[in-house]
Amino acid sequence: MLAVAPEFLVRVRRDEPLSRHTSWHVGGPAEVFFNPRDRAELAAFLRTVPLDVPIHFIGLGSNLLVRDGGLKGIVISTHGTLDALTRINETTVHAQAGVACARIARQCVKWGLGPAEFFAGIPGTLGGALAMNAGAFGGETWRYVLSVETIDRGGHTHTREAGEYRVSYRQVIAPAPEEWFIAASLSFERRPAAHESEVRALLERRKASQPIGEWSCGSVFTNPPGDHAARLIEVAGLKGFRIGDASVSHKHANFIINHGQASAADLERLIAHVRDTVQRVHGVALRPEVRIVGVP
Repeated sequence: MLAVAPEFLVRVRRDEPLSRHTSWHVGGPAEVFFNPRDRAELAAFLRTVPLDVPIHFIGLGSNLLVRDGGLKGIVISTHGTLDALTRINETTVHAQAGVACARIARQCVKWGLGPAEFFAGIPGTLGGALAMNAGAFGGETWRYVLSVETIDRGGHTHTREAGEYRVSYRQVIAPAPEEWFIAASLSFERRPAAHESEVRALLERRKASQPIGEWSCGSVFTNPPGDHAARLIEVAGLKGFRIGDASVSHKHANFIINHGQASAADLERLIAHVRDTVQRVHGVALRPEVRIVGVP
């Protein structure tokens, strides 16, 4: 059994089902699950973790497939914590990693800042959006990042400028290993005419084109250059294709749905089948956007 420092014994959960913490509602247990109250407690906890113990951070669990065998080591959840969102000056916003992206969109509209509406289309937290340069409706997270705050295994925090990261489409390469995002400063423009109806319109557009309300992870594959993964999957005849209780969405072919009883193995097999079929039919190698982690 993984040892936990005595002062945190009452704050951690062992063998916590990660199906409770992912948008696909699948995933085996976390060996140790910890939801810190704040940055200070997070830092104190990290200082007690041995160097050979794996650490995984999770927000809302979108864009994440945890295998049925679960995750060894420690899972740290920022959901419901690290969720402060403040305005620093006329055009700069400071948001912690646990803030839901949709909340950033709504609050920036209230502050008359933009273009931040695209954040409404990202079904996760800022921490995840920073980790993968998430985007929607033509906007991408890192276009608006001035600086980030990270925390390392020793509980030490760092402030890094955006230029220290190598950022591309759905990919972010950090300057140092094992540093996790805990906050970011985002720069927008003054938009006094910004109105909440803009966010509502984008959400309606998303609802009309995506299977909102069903158990999914968002887009499964990144779009290849000059094309759309959804088009390639649909033309390959895969809409509705099913393995176990998982299927390719009829509404949007780049979404895979858990209809209620799918296992992580079902989902992973379906992802592989879609990828292999598109490669055979179109000669295009789709790259998964979803992160697949854990023990089969």
